[in-house]
Amino acid sequence: MQGGGLRFLQVKAPRCREAVVARMARRALKLVSLAAASSGFYLYSSKYLDPNDFGAVRVGRAIATTAVITYDYLTSLRSVPYGSQEYAYLKSQVHLRSAERLRDLCCANRGTFIKVGQHLGALDYLLPEEYTRTLKILHSQAPQSSMQEIEQVIREDLGKEIKELFVSFEDTPLGAASLAQVHKAVLQDGRTVAVKVQHPKVQAQSAKDILLMEILLLTVKQIFPDFEFMWLVDEAKKNLPLELDFLNEGRNAEKVAHMLKDFDFLKVPRIYWELSTRRVLLMEFVEGGQVNDRAYMERNSIDVNEISRNLGKLYSEMIFVNGFVHCDPHPGNVLVRKCPATGKAHIILLDHGLYQVLTEKFRLDYCRLWQSLIKTDMKRVQKYSRRLGAGDLYPLFACMLTARTWDSVNRGIDRSPVTANEDVEIRTNAATYLPQINQLLNNVPRQMLLLLKTNDLLRGIESALHTRASASSFLNMSRCCIRAISTYQRSKSHSLYRKAKISLLEALSLWQINLYELFLRLKGSRLGNWVIAFLSRMHHSPY
Repeated sequence: MQGGGLRFLQVKAPRCREAVVARMARRALKLVSLAAASSGFYLYSSKYLDPNDFGAVRVGRAIATTAVITYDYLTSLRSVPYGSQEYAYLKSQVHLRSAERLRDLCCANRGTFIKVGQHLGALDYLLPEEYTRTLKILHSQAPQSSMQEIEQVIREDLGKEIKELFVSFEDTPLGAASLAQVHKAVLQDGRTVAVKVQHPKVQAQSAKDILLMEILLLTVKQIFPDFEFMWLVDEAKKNLPLELDFLNEGRNAEKVAHMLKDFDFLKVPRIYWELSTRRVLLMEFVEGGQVNDRAYMERNSIDVNEISRNLGKLYSEMIFVNGFVHCDPHPGNVLVRKCPATGKAHIILLDHGLYQVLTEKFRLDYCRLWQSLIKTDMKRVQKYSRRLGAGDLYPLFACMLTARTWDSVNRGIDRSPVTANEDVEIRTNAATYLPQINQLLNNVPRQMLLLLKTNDLLRGIESALHTRASASSFLNMSRCCIRAISTYQRSKSHSLYRKAKISLLEALSLWQINLYELFLRLKGSRLGNWVIAFLSRMHHSPY
């Protein structure tokens, strides 16, 4: 993040803690290691017991990992001059070691730990790259429940055996996630379905896991006062119970399908309520390739740019117009396919457990902020950033939202594409400005946190498709912002003349955007290039 707008954002040099703090960390490490070993030794050596079922093992493992990471940060950097190349190298190594330990803890404790680790891994432009790169693999390393455990959950929730409900039920899951796994099956009436079954121990462990995380984070904050990650626990407390209720997920799926019914390219699998419970969800089975798989799209003659545009339309509509946002668009939850009947490309939206409902005030302020960013109206950027809780850190907030440098924000985020150097700079600054980023995440409305995660996931998809920061995405956002604000203004106006004026201005603004989009398409086409070349020759002609 370059430029004068961020000169006041200085990272405090890490101070060497007193020797007593280091001694405390060493004692804590010895204590928890002893506790974990004594409580878990027999369980690990047993063929019949899963150590993850026992709180002492899970707690001991989490405390030991936290102590080791804390001790590493306390001791590895204190003898190196702050700001030197050696300091930067060693800090990167500590980040990497700590991320690997955190990843191993998540894989071992499973469930809630993997869910939180996945959330951190999605924050590409908000956390140091060593963490996000290391934790991303948690999306593909979620544990699988055994077939006996799946049969038990279905028996308890639906009151019947699998063979009574299904003609066939594939033992190998289509995919496994932190909270559940999905199996392909065929009902007695011949319908092919996807059966989502919750891991049996997640419900019982989740509340204890969140409490454990809260205690550990509070403890770390006593040693590192700049460590501000309580927002992570707050989000887990609020969202995890909703994600563990599959009936809530089914209702979300039906709501978003109805809300976006005018988008003929969107496919939301139908829910079969007669065989759904809080832990079992039956859905229409739909196949497709992951949205970041360019090779799949090329093999199936699917236009990558069209998919990117349509995905942007979906999320702009959800965020700016409806205020009901699917907040887990990682590639495994967004599929694409070519419809056999029509030949059109479809986007298939899966996993509807995590949605963010935006208040009207927040949604409108967010609309106006993005309008200001697109128009490069820096006074309004400052105004609406402050209204959303950024305070004096509004330049950093603008960079976090757009994943652009402060110089690019000032020049106009729609004026120039993201370069490789700029992307590296943004990721590097995520580590440099980590204390300020955490301060912002604690100050902004809770609604903002999932939107930031969603932004980063969508940017990751665009990067994989090589469509990032395209003009069409900003045009779609502008359309939705104009519609949302105009709808609000009409609802607050009691004058027919005023309502008509608002509608006319809305239509004019949308027409201008359509005209500009047409110009961009012509400019990029062969006909457009021919016309531009012809006009250029005419302009330079002596006649």
